[in-house]
Parts: sequence; structure tokens; C-alpha cells
Amino acid sequence: MSNSNIGNTPSSLRKPVVLMTMGTQERKGHDYQVMTHKYITPLVEFGGCVPVLVPTCCGIDELETYLSMADGVYLTGAGSNIDPGLYGQENLTPGKAQDKHRDVFDIALVQLALARGLPIFGICRGMQEINVALGGDIYQKVYAEPGFNDHRENPDDPVNVQYAAAHGVQIAVGSWLQTALGTDRIRVNSLHGQGLRTLGQGLEALAVADDGLVEAIHAPSLSPFLFAVQWHPEWQAASNPNSIALFEAFGDACRARVQQTQGSARAAMA
Repeated sequence: MSNSNIGNTPSSLRKPVVLMTMGTQERKGHDYQVMTHKYITPLVEFGGCVPVLVPTCCGIDELETYLSMADGVYLTGAGSNIDPGLYGQENLTPGKAQDKHRDVFDIALVQLALARGLPIFGICRGMQEINVALGGDIYQKVYAEPGFNDHRENPDDPVNVQYAAAHGVQIAVGSWLQTALGTDRIRVNSLHGQGLRTLGQGLEALAVADDGLVEAIHAPSLSPFLFAVQWHPEWQAASNPNSIALFEAFGDACRARVQQTQGSARAAMA
């Protein structure tokens, strides 16, 4: 379903509710739970979904409560790295911020959401979380690995330069992603020092950078819709048809989940 058809959704079909987990950020001696505005708006405007921001600082005891109200899960990027101990490595980037509350919460969230058959969409850190949750690991310093390019942004550049298209990605020929975008090659932005090394169980590469680094994944054997990208489609999504198509695809998957759930509920009442 395209964005233009969202308004034509039958009135009996409610908008999908999507969980968005927040991260820890310290400001002037106070700990905050935060979510960047840029991630929320395309989910609403092009996905046609209702976001529910979920704190990760209180543990995982209420995960099932959150999931019981959800039609999808959306894992965004963040400025922190995943604790390497979670994928069996020592920390090679001790100067980089970590967010262990989010690590623990999101890894459990991915596993339980998959068990429920919920659509999952991950961006940057979110893609790495999905990989770790399924037993994969990460290059902690892509820029120091032989054969790979430096995928980091220049911190001294203005934001619009940091998020500009930086390199091409090759999309798997014949894949649903190629169909959704109408091409097997696009250019994307690049703002990450880490990347996927060994793919987790059930994950398959959907797109790779010119240097071979995995830039998009899915898991057709595990889920009707588990999809994640290493780039940032949320950035100025309204001006990027490829970004719009990705959020529409996730929204469509979440609406299918709503339709399935409501159909099951009606059948149970019949």
C-alpha cells in the first residue's frame, strides 16, 4: 500500500501501533530517555503508524505488556555502541558511549517480537541489535578492517553534508527490496564506524556496499517482515523516494498485522 492510499484504509482497520525504544543520554548531571524527532515523523507520515515511545531504563519485566499492544517494532539509530561482551568480544572502542539498558531491552525485544510474528524495522544501531539478538557479531572498527572503506561521517562537517549520499549499495537482484525501489542500485548516506561481520541465524544480506560491507538485511525464514538497513533513510525522508518506499513497506507490513489480528478476534467472537 502506498502512502497515497493510507487515507483510504477501511475505517474498521485501526492504525498500527509501533514500539520505538528510547536510549539513555546524560545532560548536565541528569539521565534522560530520548528519541530523535527525525525518526518519528517518517513513521507517521509515510508509514501511517502510531508511535509508542518505550523507555529502556526500567528493565525487561514489562516487555510482554508493551508487545501486547504492538503491531510492529522500530529500532532506530543512536550515538552509542552495543556492548561487545554481548557478542563475545572485548571492547575495542572504550572512548565510545554505550547504552547497556537499551542493549538488554532491545535484544530481548527482537527475540520476543519475532516469536509473536511482529514486523520489525531497524536502522543503523537497530540493524546491529537485530544481528546480535540472533547470534551474529560486529566489526567494531570497520575503518580499520582490511578491504573496507571508512564509513564514518566527518564530525566537522555540517549536518546536511554528513547525511548526504556517500556511496552506492548493490541490492540483491530479484529481491522484494529491488521491486519496492524499482532498481538494484542506489546511493545512501554513511555515518557508522561499526558494521555487521557474521550474520545472525536466519538473516540474509539484501544489499552490500561497494566494499562488500552488508548494508541491508532481512530474514524471510523467520518473519513475514524483518528488515534493517545500515544507512539513515529517516534523514529528510520526504525528499527521498527510496526512503519513503521503505517506510511505506514497513507500514504495510504493520497494517497486515492489524488486519490479521482483527480478523482473528472477529473469528473468535463468531
